[in-house]
Amino acid sequence: MNFIKNFFVKTEPLVQKGAKYRWMFSMHEGFFSLFFVPKDTSKSGSHIHDSIDLKRTMGIVVLAVVPAILFGMYNTGLQHFLAIGEAASTGFFEIFIYGLIKVLPVIAVSYIVGLGIEFVFAQMRGHGIHEGFLVSGILIPMVMPIGTPLWMIALATAFAVILAKEIFGGTGMNIWNPALIARAFLFFAYPAQMSGESVWVALKEGDKLVDGFSGATPMANAAAGNINFSISDAFFGFIPGSIGETSTLAILLGAVILIVTGIGSWKIMVSTIAGGVVMGLILNIFAGSAGLSPEVATYFSMPFWQHLIIGGFAFGAIFMATDPVSGAQTDKGKWIYGFLIGILAILIRVINPAFPEGMMLAILLMNTFAPLIDHYVVNANIKKRMKRVKITA
Repeated sequence: MNFIKNFFVKTEPLVQKGAKYRWMFSMHEGFFSLFFVPKDTSKSGSHIHDSIDLKRTMGIVVLAVVPAILFGMYNTGLQHFLAIGEAASTGFFEIFIYGLIKVLPVIAVSYIVGLGIEFVFAQMRGHGIHEGFLVSGILIPMVMPIGTPLWMIALATAFAVILAKEIFGGTGMNIWNPALIARAFLFFAYPAQMSGESVWVALKEGDKLVDGFSGATPMANAAAGNINFSISDAFFGFIPGSIGETSTLAILLGAVILIVTGIGSWKIMVSTIAGGVVMGLILNIFAGSAGLSPEVATYFSMPFWQHLIIGGFAFGAIFMATDPVSGAQTDKGKWIYGFLIGILAILIRVINPAFPEGMMLAILLMNTFAPLIDHYVVNANIKKRMKRVKITA
């Protein structure tokens, strides 16, 4: 690695202000700090520094998503071979390679478009590249159905980076989670492709593969009053769905990595799950109410814990709600923020059939109110301390 470091050190003067290749400063700084801990320190004041900078933090999040990515690749291939009736006779590696070929272009488009825009904005502003897209670039593909056209992925990524991130000042300044903004953009702009009710798989006609089959997801079946999915398949992830959202087990492995490293907030994870459980139990109570159609009544009566293993609930609770920028910052605020996400996600999912995946809307809504939650938590602490001051005085 020394020769790489020496290359960056020797070429650094060439990209400084006034130098011949100044226009490459952001690119040079971005790759340099990606491979090595930055040597920069605070120019004034006294601050504590360690090796865990923002790039290292984002890298751990990407590492935590890897189990869901790998399983998503395998499941993409599995759903295809199940659809054409050849799953039993197809080997593991053939299934995985097929899914790999389908998923990699989606990831590549997300990173190429997103990082390209980041480079442009960084160079225009004359500063280093913001690291946040290291995570957003992988989360965007994970929340997309595999059949989403690549041009849509590119359009949604550009929309999210420009209008949900850079317009607010870049990483650390965005109000909403960029990956969810990308999904929301496609959801409302192209609802037929992003309804969340079905997932694309390829079919074979003769010796050719064609786009021709849409398999209903367990969530779509549940919304229609047909709760017949296998619990084990839903937990392990052998079901149709968005690329990274099907395997609760893989997502939980990611949660362990985030919690052990201290990168993800376990308070938000636990409170989001608690909110989902509470709302699921409340809906179970009203399942026998008069006036409900048979389909809706069936969805109301679905056991609360089943809500946690289908759709994007688990993925949203672990990777989306815990975004440190768009989520609540105070300890008490995190409990409130996560709990309300869980409540709203199940409520929207069951009550409003127009939005079969309520997790996306619940998180974006609570992203909006996260600063307000923190504001009242901080003010409550201030008032409590002021009362102590008056008592002691």
